Amino acid sequence: MTATATAAPDGLRDVVIGPSDICDVQPSGELYYRGYSIHDLADHSTFEEVVYLLWYGSLPSRKELENFQQQLRACYALPAGVMNLLRGFPANALSMDALRTGVSALGMWDPDVNDHSHEANLRKAIRLQAALPTLTAAVERLSQGKEPVAPNPELSIAENFLTMLTGEKPDPLYVRTLDIDFILHADHEINASTFATRVTVATGADIYSGMVSGIGTLSGPKHGGAAEETMHMLLEIGDASRVDEYVLPKLTGDKRVPIPGFGHAVYRAPDPRAAHLREMSRQLGDLHHDSRWYEITVAIEKQVDALSNTPERLQAGKQPIYANVDCFSASCYHEMSFSTRLYTPLFAISRTAGWCAHMMEQITHKKIIRPRAEYTGPKNQAYIPLSQR
Repeated sequence: MTATATAAPDGLRDVVIGPSDICDVQPSGELYYRGYSIHDLADHSTFEEVVYLLWYGSLPSRKELENFQQQLRACYALPAGVMNLLRGFPANALSMDALRTGVSALGMWDPDVNDHSHEANLRKAIRLQAALPTLTAAVERLSQGKEPVAPNPELSIAENFLTMLTGEKPDPLYVRTLDIDFILHADHEINASTFATRVTVATGADIYSGMVSGIGTLSGPKHGGAAEETMHMLLEIGDASRVDEYVLPKLTGDKRVPIPGFGHAVYRAPDPRAAHLREMSRQLGDLHHDSRWYEITVAIEKQVDALSNTPERLQAGKQPIYANVDCFSASCYHEMSFSTRLYTPLFAISRTAGWCAHMMEQITHKKIIRPRAEYTGPKNQAYIPLSQR
């Protein structure tokens, strides 16, 4: 490496890649979009308002929001060519693979695909955010051997998605839960998938290519699969009375095993998003008169806290472990009867808002992202001709 270059920690952990005014993640357990607390946005806002905030830099007026909603809803429907493509996918195709390929195809039907101006990128972002729920619902229904349900331009993104998924009018609590979930997952600074989208568009590639990079990165189980893992754990436990026998062997002894839905790369305090989904999980349990999944998750949370955040461990410099956003999103999704195949695509629908915001910001930087590596291989090896090897 050059004299000025230094080796970054494994995984680029805590390495700052550049300035951004989109999202502020604080290790102390705070999260802000454009300076607004995630708590205020989750309690009082809607997903469409948050998307507007991320893309335009301010919360919309009522008239601005109505106009923005109209633009989104006008783009809910998929081009016929994309729908035909979805019908041709293998029955066993993974949902994220289908989503990735569908998004790539959408770019071929976009009239602005080769226009890289900010105005054109905003139009493309609107089409992408509008199309992702329709694409996801269509992929899920086709995988079940059902016909896709046409989108309804009179509905919000959350309500439209739920309606397309089942063909029925959803419970208002489902709509609000999914809307909050979308708000909470909309952005999270320079995570792996967001970094991938920024690297892609920094080369001059279009934002559809960046979206494909983001979806491909999110599909990895270390990034987008945590909620699915968490639900598999809850199903394995089955009852709150069995939490101790599941958790204790993993968090005691010399070899501790990570618990799905717990811990975070940045936060050293409780994930601020978890509190909102914890409450929605409780409300969904009350709605169905079955709080089993909420109770199991709370019991795991208490046990993890008791075993991981002891004074001895913290004094020894060990990182505290708290429930993250995936911990309670899993039970929320299950309560709304979503198949686990949908968990990561739901993440992608929401994170499209942040990906598009970051790609548009990156394009204004006009710089390619080109990090270095610390070479650790052999040096000055003498070449041996092929005849002598």
